[in-house]
Amino acid sequence: MTESTEGRFPAVFLDRDGVLIEDCGYPHLDEHLVFMPGAAEAVARLNKAGFLAIVVTNQSGVARGLFSEQRMHDFNALMVRTLAARGARIAAVYACPFHDEARDPAWHHPDHPDRKPNPGMILRAAAEHDIALSRSFLIGDRQGDLEAARRAGIPGFLFDGQNLDAFAREVVGG
Repeated sequence: MTESTEGRFPAVFLDRDGVLIEDCGYPHLDEHLVFMPGAAEAVARLNKAGFLAIVVTNQSGVARGLFSEQRMHDFNALMVRTLAARGARIAAVYACPFHDEARDPAWHHPDHPDRKPNPGMILRAAAEHDIALSRSFLIGDRQGDLEAARRAGIPGFLFDGQNLDAFAREVVGG
């Protein structure tokens, strides 16, 4: 019998801008943190159903010089704390600040493995959090999100931008 490399925990991978929060164009300031309708309820529902909630987000604003890496981390931490206060647990946030049009050479990469549609953030999260990809899925708002899911071998669902809780209910049932 061969040992399985499959993890133990199912996960939902969530894009950030346009899925969890409103996409106002490179959100990074505290006042930009505006949740999509049903976002906290959806994450809480998915947590209750046994899913780890993992955020996977491209953040080219860092590469473009619009805000710092620290500001990105601070904004993501605020999002996680705010959701937690509403009973919604985010297990981890994976953000890719690399871009092929970076102003700062430190963030330049022609096709970084973490930048969606590449599956790097999903695969790294799976390894680091003992995730069972066979029982996991992604919710995104762009085709690049769905392509990252496909490349990681998981289903991807295109969020319509309406109510995330209603959408999550349709995906997982109940």
